[in-house]
Amino acid sequence: MAHFKYHYIPSLLLIGLVLTFSLSGCKKKDMSLKLNEPHNIRGVISYKRSFGDLNDKHLSIAQVIGIRPLASREEAESMKGQLQHITTNEFYVVDSLTHSIPYLIPGAAHLLDSIGSNFLDSLTAKGLNPNKVVVTSVLRTQDDVKRLRRRNGNASENSAHFYGTTFDVSWKRFQKVEDEDGRPLQDVSSDTLKLVLSEVLRDLKQAEKCYIKYELKQGCFHITTRK
Repeated sequence: MAHFKYHYIPSLLLIGLVLTFSLSGCKKKDMSLKLNEPHNIRGVISYKRSFGDLNDKHLSIAQVIGIRPLASREEAESMKGQLQHITTNEFYVVDSLTHSIPYLIPGAAHLLDSIGSNFLDSLTAKGLNPNKVVVTSVLRTQDDVKRLRRRNGNASENSAHFYGTTFDVSWKRFQKVEDEDGRPLQDVSSDTLKLVLSEVLRDLKQAEKCYIKYELKQGCFHITTRK
């Protein structure tokens, strides 16, 4: 009889382990509202002073490292060997572009990846729920600028956007990243997101990665890579 009991002890232990793991795997997912726990958010002293690189600075580097200005979107098709197509991804969202096309030189595309990645990392570090930056303007052809100037007379005829080196990132709009398991996330205000984004951009600008102009009326940061 004793032999019978000892024979079944390993089996009982195995069953116990299986039940333990099964029960632990069946724990309910946390579906409570994930609140923000903001801390260490400073922003910059002044958007205009921190991001005051004028068009001449953007143009000077764009003309050196960028492509030649293109007359039309059809002509842009022939330049794809020198340009990188950008699309919405894990780091940023490309807006519905009306007066530009989603192409950048590799250095500018890499800078955009860095901005999006650094922004997400900063939000996590500062206790904020994830959001992506929104790209509102990219490469413009001369035809694009002609159409844009019909709507906006202030649009420059000699824009750094011609060279594939330059893009605009909104400081008004961001895209919330939903939780993979469906857990509801508390919203982060656009003002708070703007503060965090300004810190990310300031650091990249100070590292001489880019020139940045704060555009008040357009609601964006106008950014040109320096690499």
